[in-house]
Amino acid sequence: MRKEFSFDNLFVYDLANNHQGDLEHAANIVREIGRVNAAAGVRGALKFQFRQLETFIHPDFQTRTDHKYVKRFLETRLSMDDFRNLLPVVRQSGLLTMSTPFDEESVDVICDMNIDVIKIASCSADDRPLVEKIARVNKPVVISTAGLRIEDIDWLVNFMESERVNFALMHCVALYPTPDDKLQLDQIRQMKQRYRSIEIGWSTHETPDNLSAVQIAYALGARMFERHVGLNTEKHQLNAYSSTPLQIENWLAAFNNARAMLGARERSPARPDERQTLAELKRGVFVRHDVKAGDVLAPTDVFFAMPCSEGSMTSGGFRVGMIADRDYAANEGLSTAMTPHGMSDDQIVYQIMLQVRGLLNMAGICINEAATIEISHHYGLHRFREFGAVLITCINREYAKKLVIQLPRQKHPYHFHKRKEETFQLLAGDVEIVKEGHRFALEPGDTLLVEPGEWHKFHTLEGCVFEEVSSTSYPDDSFYEDPTIASMHRAERKTKVDHWLAYFRDRHRD
Repeated sequence: MRKEFSFDNLFVYDLANNHQGDLEHAANIVREIGRVNAAAGVRGALKFQFRQLETFIHPDFQTRTDHKYVKRFLETRLSMDDFRNLLPVVRQSGLLTMSTPFDEESVDVICDMNIDVIKIASCSADDRPLVEKIARVNKPVVISTAGLRIEDIDWLVNFMESERVNFALMHCVALYPTPDDKLQLDQIRQMKQRYRSIEIGWSTHETPDNLSAVQIAYALGARMFERHVGLNTEKHQLNAYSSTPLQIENWLAAFNNARAMLGARERSPARPDERQTLAELKRGVFVRHDVKAGDVLAPTDVFFAMPCSEGSMTSGGFRVGMIADRDYAANEGLSTAMTPHGMSDDQIVYQIMLQVRGLLNMAGICINEAATIEISHHYGLHRFREFGAVLITCINREYAKKLVIQLPRQKHPYHFHKRKEETFQLLAGDVEIVKEGHRFALEPGDTLLVEPGEWHKFHTLEGCVFEEVSSTSYPDDSFYEDPTIASMHRAERKTKVDHWLAYFRDRHRD
């Protein structure tokens, strides 16, 4: 799929028919929206709507006024030349260009005008002749989904992916304006889960003074937003679901506030002032009686109380069997110097298992109870963060299935198999596989065949989970390029782990 265009944090301002067929009024709307968009520091796109009315409207309705949409389209008509004259105004206002075509001829006009992005309206999302035409023109596409069944959205996603279109979906409710209790914002979360590789946005029609909805939508994962825009003048009055520049300014401010409140996606270290607050509330570890240097401490030798003085051990750092580093008087706090430096192999394994479980949880992958788990560490457990992988064997018969998990920045060194043929399929994250000197950067869903005798290695930047489907896996069938690894017994570079439900249960009982 082509990914040159990013939909992330894109704001779409739909001019629709709010230009009222008045070119000067339309240009004023564009300039004002461009000014507000620039002040908010966000990416914006000004969206037109194209209909070739001579053919779009049935001949019998060309002069009728009893159909409200036909009447509106005819009364607010702008010519295609008018739209051509508006395009430079849009670009000079710092906005991308975008248009919704409602017929095939309008798709050709969009291409002729070199408009940046195509929008498919909800009413056209199941218009297969139009959708197929749009998919062929090699432009980024945004699709609204109001009123569609989930099966319809599934078809759209499958079709657009098969046509390798760079596209995004927008949750939408086609009520104008949309009452708060009809916004169905949780559909954003559902769409994020169902269509994991697709950017999800929200095309909104609630009353313009509702500023909480955009914040909720952003928190649920929407990363693209659309509103109808216009200006109130003595001559032209806005409808109840379109926003003035001032209302857009408030809307964007609410979004930026939500983004600040939500914070970064990755968990960062706590701020010093936060750490200080927490430290003042933590319990320290104090000895109940005089202790001599070298004494082995049991639970009966200590108690936990607050406040914990600076440089003293907190209750979370105490372990049974610690050895006193010096003499302590009764009620004195243990020093942080007693905290063991470095981790035991068992502690390293525990940390690895926690992270692996976290990666699988994020990917939504469950493991069968009969699966066997081993940590592959080619240069020892203490270098596992550099070299290694966790291998979970789900099935190993005449055919075999494994899950291979790597933590961020891990590498797996060059090796080959004499008997095993394997196919890798990336399920989550990123991985680059080097096979016989050729690099293959896999996207989720991509597969790569590795035949017997082919040298291969792999590494990840952000962490990955990929599936290995192969012929039978044998414990003596991995041959490494590095003689240091090749000379090691398999047991020296592998650590077996119980299925983690049992592993964590036993650890927590300890």
